[in-house]
Amino acid sequence: MSSAISSTRFSVLDRSRTREGHPVGEALRDTVRFAREAERLGYHRFWVSEHHGVPGVAGSAPTVLAAAVAAATRTIRVGTGGVMLPNHRPLVVAEQFGVLESLFPGRIDMGLGRSVGFTGGVRKALGRDKEDAEDFEAQLAELLGWFRGTSPTGVHARPAEGLTVPPFVLAMGEGAAIAARAGLPMVIGDLRDREKMLRGVDRYRAHFRPSSWASEPYVVISGTIAVAATREQARRLLIPEAWSMAYSRTHGTFPPLPPAERVEARTMTGKERGFYESGLTGQLAGTEEEVAEELERVLKETEAQEVLVTTSGYDRDALLDSYRRLARIAGLTPAHGNGGA
Repeated sequence: MSSAISSTRFSVLDRSRTREGHPVGEALRDTVRFAREAERLGYHRFWVSEHHGVPGVAGSAPTVLAAAVAAATRTIRVGTGGVMLPNHRPLVVAEQFGVLESLFPGRIDMGLGRSVGFTGGVRKALGRDKEDAEDFEAQLAELLGWFRGTSPTGVHARPAEGLTVPPFVLAMGEGAAIAARAGLPMVIGDLRDREKMLRGVDRYRAHFRPSSWASEPYVVISGTIAVAATREQARRLLIPEAWSMAYSRTHGTFPPLPPAERVEARTMTGKERGFYESGLTGQLAGTEEEVAEELERVLKETEAQEVLVTTSGYDRDALLDSYRRLARIAGLTPAHGNGGA
């Protein structure tokens, strides 16, 4: 195992992807079961996501799901990747994370994003529009202020005030600069577009301002990593997600994951085929030796402190096997306690 890999933390983001032929609620229960396995394998964090009105994702209430994950585990850090701050009042978000940290002290992370609803209908239902994302930096400052008790309103966030819940900024577009100015750890993806990722990482490090939350830059790179006994098996694990992404780009809605064999039997339009092939290209996928070699290269390029793995798949056994193989590559051992950011 290389020095770069051995000195890097590995964590999991599970998006509670729904699957064709399976009840929606099963995806949430799968997430909780998956968290237990991730903890057993020695992953550092387990995060859940926020999506609204998306047929392919059951995770619409990340702080609620994080509570279920934290209650079902003992040592792994638990958090959100992320709570989309433009969708919520910062006070309410502070209160929710204050409750989580009070219930599970020292284990909660607060991953924060600036996205709004995927479609116009969802944004309307949330009472938001695309422009609300432009207020993210101010919303972030207000949220952090609730933990420090600095709100000019005279109101106090209970039980958040005085607690320290490590915040992370999901760096999409402008997010890297915002994370740097706020002096917060940054999560950046995806692994398929290395040049864009490296530009974001360089920008973040160049403009980072130390804060009470982080004294130096902390980079988490995120993306899909698929590991199997053969390259073909690893690629097959990626097929359902690649098709769902292609479908969303051509039909405007993100569907449940289909089994790989059904995707392979489909007749695709040229546009669909292009998006589908793009979804299979550039991912970290292969045997343990192949993935280790590519992972080493990425870590040396980015000098990231942590990798957040976001792989989803229809075949749950193959998916869990991939995470087990990756844990072996990373030299992970079951943790007896995970402290700090």
